[in-house]
Amino acid sequence: MNPYLDIVLRSIAVYLFMVIALRIFGKKELSQLNTADVILILLISNSVQNAMVGSNSSLAGGLVAALVLFTFNYILKKAMYKSKTFNDLVQDTPLILIHDGKVDFKALAKLEISSDELDEVIREHGVENYKEVKLAMMEIDGNISIISGDKNLKQTHHKRKIHKTLGSVNK
Repeated sequence: MNPYLDIVLRSIAVYLFMVIALRIFGKKELSQLNTADVILILLISNSVQNAMVGSNSSLAGGLVAALVLFTFNYILKKAMYKSKTFNDLVQDTPLILIHDGKVDFKALAKLEISSDELDEVIREHGVENYKEVKLAMMEIDGNISIISGDKNLKQTHHKRKIHKTLGSVNK
């Protein structure tokens, strides 16, 4: 087999593996990165490097792998844009966590977010109590959006990563 075709096929396989892994492990992992997340990304990139280029450690081999990743990413994003079905397969949907002051504990449990973590995020958005929240959503990028207030709705944006804890989901 042509060594560059081998790099193309290996790179696509690694890319698809990473998309599937991120889909399985959830959108919470895509939000702001902490030290452990940066270390994980560095180790993953190092561990899959040889899987993409094999024994070809030449400049051309590395550039072919990078070009394949950029091209495949572009194609994937175009396909996601054009096909709602494909987009839903690759990307998760936003989830409502609070609606009109009522917490959706099933959604919190699904996302493994404790009540204490949710309270912390609400306070970080400048809201004192979940009952003041009109809408709280876990967005597709892993961030939580909060809309609060009565007549004058106020939306705040705060990048916050939710970490898994052993805390309870019940209030």
